[in-house]
Formats: sequence, structure tokens, C-alpha cells
Amino acid sequence: MAKRNPPENDPRRKGKPAAVPVRSRSTLAWLLLWPFYLFSWLIRAFSWPVRLLLLSTGYPLVAGLGALVVCAVGYGIQAQRYDLAKLDAMPERTIVLDRLGEEIGRIHGEKRSVVPLAEVAENFRKAILAREDARFYTHHAIDPLGIARAVVANIQGKRQGASTLTQQLASDVFQLKEGEQRHHILRQANRKLLEIAIACRIETSLSKDAILEAYINQINWGRQIRGIGEASRIYFEKHPSELTLSESAMLAGIVRGPDAFNPFSSLTAAIRERNTTLDRMVETEAVTRDEAEAAKKQPIELRPKWRRDTRESYAMDAIRRDLEVILEKENIALGGLTIHTTIDLRIQHKGEDALDKKLREVERIPGYPHQTRTGWRAQAEDKREEPTYLQGASVVVENRSGAVLAVIGGRDANESKYNRAIQSRRQFGSLFKPFVYLAAFDVGLRPDTSISDGPIQPGEIKGAGTWRPHNSDGKFGGMEPASYGLIRSRNTMSVRVGNLAGVARVSDVAKSAGFSTPMPANPAAFLGAWEVSPWEIATAYSIFPNNGTRFCPYLISEIKDRKGNILYSALPVQYPAAKAGAAWSISSILTEVTTHGTAASVSRLGFDAPCGGKTGTTNDFKDAWFSGFTSNLTCTVWVGFDTPKKIIQGGYGATLALPVWVDIMKTAERLGYKAGKLNSNVPLAEVKLCRLSGKRATAGCAAADTAYLDHVPNDTLLPPGDLCPLHPARAVPVDETAQQPAVASPAPPRAIPVQQDASPPHATPVEEDEPSPPRAVPVRE
Repeated sequence: MAKRNPPENDPRRKGKPAAVPVRSRSTLAWLLLWPFYLFSWLIRAFSWPVRLLLLSTGYPLVAGLGALVVCAVGYGIQAQRYDLAKLDAMPERTIVLDRLGEEIGRIHGEKRSVVPLAEVAENFRKAILAREDARFYTHHAIDPLGIARAVVANIQGKRQGASTLTQQLASDVFQLKEGEQRHHILRQANRKLLEIAIACRIETSLSKDAILEAYINQINWGRQIRGIGEASRIYFEKHPSELTLSESAMLAGIVRGPDAFNPFSSLTAAIRERNTTLDRMVETEAVTRDEAEAAKKQPIELRPKWRRDTRESYAMDAIRRDLEVILEKENIALGGLTIHTTIDLRIQHKGEDALDKKLREVERIPGYPHQTRTGWRAQAEDKREEPTYLQGASVVVENRSGAVLAVIGGRDANESKYNRAIQSRRQFGSLFKPFVYLAAFDVGLRPDTSISDGPIQPGEIKGAGTWRPHNSDGKFGGMEPASYGLIRSRNTMSVRVGNLAGVARVSDVAKSAGFSTPMPANPAAFLGAWEVSPWEIATAYSIFPNNGTRFCPYLISEIKDRKGNILYSALPVQYPAAKAGAAWSISSILTEVTTHGTAASVSRLGFDAPCGGKTGTTNDFKDAWFSGFTSNLTCTVWVGFDTPKKIIQGGYGATLALPVWVDIMKTAERLGYKAGKLNSNVPLAEVKLCRLSGKRATAGCAAADTAYLDHVPNDTLLPPGDLCPLHPARAVPVDETAQQPAVASPAPPRAIPVQQDASPPHATPVEEDEPSPPRAVPVRE
């Protein structure tokens, strides 16, 4: 009697899997093995020995085909995860242009410039195909003949690959080899199958020309160079459309070993690869033997050595900083943009040359005690430390727009990346005094109002405590016009003017003028005893020739993507930073500084156009400044050491900084930035004022002989009832010999030589007024 199986719920079956029904097992076997059943059914008519032979060879083939189908499906699904749009989104370099379209440099993205296939020389297209994939236009994603050839070659001991151009493109774009171990066979096989699957997708989605275009813009040529555009530019300084047959063959030849065959480091190896490529082109009938031999004889003209190293630029550094604020991270990573800037490379280069020329002159002075640039450069490169030689900086701004024409942050950005034009904060001494007077003029002080140049009395200056600043010559004067204090840079007069305006008002004026560094809330700040950058000074000084209007400085004028779409556009932004009348008054005084003040050597140095400005020299000659303007441009120049120390004895702003300013402005004048008359359209009113009080004159002022006729800007005109409190209408003449803190003598001011102002004894460096420089022969272009 047959033994029956226990039921499903029988305890004896506990822990044992349920048996698969025979019918189910038969169905599963059929689904898995149907190709073998089908093959057996097809050969059923043959005799038994033939069938045995066919089965022994056919079953492996069927199994192989099955595995191939499974792989095709599996890797096909896996290949769908890769976005083919990445073929068009190749990161490339962003090109930065100056205002005239001259290239300043390239940043962001990869070192690549995408070039359409139609703009690539036919010679190169033939060369790269002959070298990498001669049957590219006749096969699909893979090349069976190429695979067979590679198998034979490898059996013979010759290492040869069989990847098609499309496979190489897939591997490069999607970085399939990244992290792959060289001798890990299974991972290499997995990567190769995935590569083929992606290549099949590419071949079915793109035309052959589109694939070739993507490939030649993706090729790695070493030195982080990507694509034919950059390779052609960097190696031959040419556009790809201009490549000769010889140059094309060389570029195609070095692709297989871009570092080993780099023509910059191994020209012999690169020429050998060129010749091999030319021979291959003859074999594929891309060129004739005569053409190939002629190309082999052509000399290779590479980019000169002195132009191979990337040149750093302070202007580019400033532009890069602005772009990081303007652009999204994605735009920075992908690159491919065209950046139009306000920089004028002609002025930029002239400024760099002028600064270095002047500082070299200083370094050649007998007994010069500091490191020189020449001495630093003479050291072995591996022993050089951060340079400590004399440095400088300059910023040039267009008055009527705020466009920055030049940013010079030092003598050489390759030797020191510290951008002193925008990063450095230095004391600027007397350069701040015009803003102190501007604040006072806003509240009614006039250039002819008399201010005492005598010693500061205890308690006279609010918030000064026991601080009593002196003039640099150690001398004091009597009552002088306010304008005299600014022209001659008198410390005592300037502090009194600041006291009249008040610390808070002066601070507000400084902020409105563009100083982003807050002014300290103490009277020593009136003498520039605080730190700002050359950028801040240049943009602030531009309000004087602009009648008080400030145009916000900017470097980026327009940004376009690779298709020409405008992503960003900047327009001049302006606002009133000071009363027009007060700014015009300061501008008029500063023009006198350049005619008979501390900057009177301007014309002797060769600049005769109308201009105004102010020199500045901090204590012990640690910083030398000049900031000046024409009707068109404003330029600031600073000279000093990164770690403040005495430059040279007598290193005034007029001696060190002013000559650089003159060279820059002479070049700008010659280039079309003409300096017109510093006229103003500020409406003026004729009014009688008192020299002592600065208020409207009374009959008492006339009797005291302190009344004078002035032409006052309407926006700073005193109300009709704001009369002089010192001279009532019926008063007798005042005793002019009595000491009065801010009272003037009616006598004309005495002529006092231009002098160097001393800093307050309890404050950090202030400023100067130097003697007028000796007459010099004008500098000519």
C-alpha cells in the first residue's frame, strides 16, 4: 500500500518547506529553459550523432545569447539613469572682457571653451577620426571589426583598445572610470558593459556630427585642458578653425597620453605622435602621402614660454569677488559665461607699470634700507618667502557712472595675491580733511570764514580731553580763511572746522560719501587717524567733481550665457551724498591744492589739464597718498609697506604717490578720457557775510571792517534773519587784538610756506603738508 504524505497541518511536517507541485515546477522550467527546448525541437530531424554534435555546440551558444539578452536588458535599464543632457552641459571657462572687448582672463568652470563642429578645421576632424575611430561614421555604438582587431593585437602582445569614439565620450562625460581599480577584472567588465549601453543610447539619440562635436569638446589634453578650443588656444594661440594639418595631427596624436606627450615638456615625443597620426591618416585615405610628408616637415610653433604661465591679475581678483555675489553657484560651476566689465586694460596696465616704475626709483636711492623687489626676485624660488618690498595700490573711477576703470592692488599679483586696493586698510591722514570741511560747509561755513590757526585751548574741542594737536612745522598762525586750512593742510584749523560741524555730522558725511569703514567717534578722526581702503577713498572723492552726487562703484556691466542671453545688466546708480554747493566749494579749494598747494608739482610733472586733489602722508612717512580728480575721472594712489614702517625720509604723498597719479591720468587723457573744465551749474546768490562769524553781515560788521561780498550756493545760503551775533547793527568796531577762538582778522592772510602737518601727540598717524617740490622737467609720453 502506498505511503501517503501527512497533511499540511500535520506536526510531522513542521519546519519543512511545502513541496512545489509538479505542474508548477514544469512551468518554471519551461520559462527558464524554453530556448534550449526550442533548439532541441529545431534539430529533432537530424540523426543522433549530428544532434549530439549540434547540442554540444548549440547549447553554449544559446546560453551565451541568453546571457547577452539579460545583460542588454539589465544594463539598458541601468543606462537610463544617466542624463544625456549632460553632453550639452559641459562646464567651460567663463571669459572676462574689458570695456573694449579685450580678454582679461578666464575663470570658473573647466579649462574649456565649447566650439561648434563647423568651426573646427577639417584637418583636425580627419586626424582625430583616423587616430581614434576611423569607421566612426559606418558603425553603431560598438565596432565589431575594431574588437576583432584588438583581440588579435592583444594576443600578439600588443596592447590595443577597441572602444569607439562614442564609448570614450560616454566614459569621459559620466566619469565611469572614476575610482576603478586597474586590475579588478569584474569591475572593469561591469564598467565596459555599462559604457556600451550608454553609448547605444547616445547613438540612438544624437546624430554622428553631434556626437563628434561633443567628443572633441570633451577630450582631455593634459594640464587640465579640456576640448579642442582650449587646446588650440593654449598650445598654438589659435582658433580651432585655423589649425594646420601638422598642428591638427599633433593635437590628435597626444590625446592618448596628454601628459607624456605634452609638447610644452616633451616636444620630441609630441612630434613623434604627430608623425604616427599622419601615417595613420594616409592608411585611412584621409590625406595623401605627399600631404603627410609635407606636414611632417613643417616646424611646430608653440605658445612662447613667457606666455604659458597663467598671469594673476588684481583686476580679475576684484571681478571674481563681485561675481561670487552676483552669480548663483550653479552658474559659477558650469561657467561658459561672457562677463563684460568696466575695466579698461590700457589704463590698468599703465597703472601697474607706473607704480612699479616709481617704486623701483625709490628702491635705487643710495642707502635704501629695505628689501627691494629685485633682491627678492634674485632669490631661489624654493627659498622665497612672502615679499616684504615696497608696495602700492591705485583705483580709477569714472565720475559720471561709477564704472571702475582700473584696480591695481600691488606691484605683481603673481608675487603677492594680497589685493591692497580693496583689502588693505590704512590710515589716510589729510586725505580725510576735505570731508571734514564738507560737513562744516553743509552747515554754513564758507571758504572765506576766518578760523584760528593758533594752539588748541583746553576744553575748546568737544570730546578731545587733553588732546592738543600741533601742526607739522611746530608753529601756529593767526586767523586765516577756512580754505587756507585745507589748502595748507593745517591740523589746528581742520580740527576747529570739525568741531564746528560736530563729530556726528562729519561721521554722517563720511558714510554718505561711501566710506564703509565707520569713522571713530572722536576728534582725532578729523585728521584721518583711522583706516580705510584705496577703493573707499577713490569712490568717495568722486563726489567733488560731481557736485555732491555719488555714483555707486561697479565692475560688472553685463553677463551673458553661452547662447547670448543676458543674465545680468548693471546701470549706474546715483544718490546725493552732499549738498551740491558744499561739494562745489570743496572742489574749488582742491583745485587750488594742485596749483599752489601740496600738489602743485602736478603741472611740472606734465599734467596740465584742470584737476583737483589732496596729498596725504602719515606719521614718520609710513604711508604716502594722493587722491585727485578731473571732470571725467577720479584716481587714488597709495604707497607703503604691508607692515607699516618708514618708507624714506621725506616720503611725502607728493613725492611718492603723485607721480604715479600723473602717469595714469596722462594716459587716460591720451586715450580719450578728456579732462574738461571743472565748472559747476550750482546756482549762486550774492550776499554780504561777516568774516568772523560766517553769518549775514550787519552794519556792525561793516563798521568793524569784517563784512565782505560772497557768492554763496543757494542750497547753503543762510536764512535772511541769521545775522552776525558778534556785531550788532549799532556796535562799534570790535577789538581785533582780543583772543577769540574762531575769529578772524580783516587783514588779508599772510603767505605761509606749505608745511608738513604733525599728528596729534595722543593719536595715530595723521598727515602732512610738504614743501612745494623743486621744479622738474615735464614728463612726456
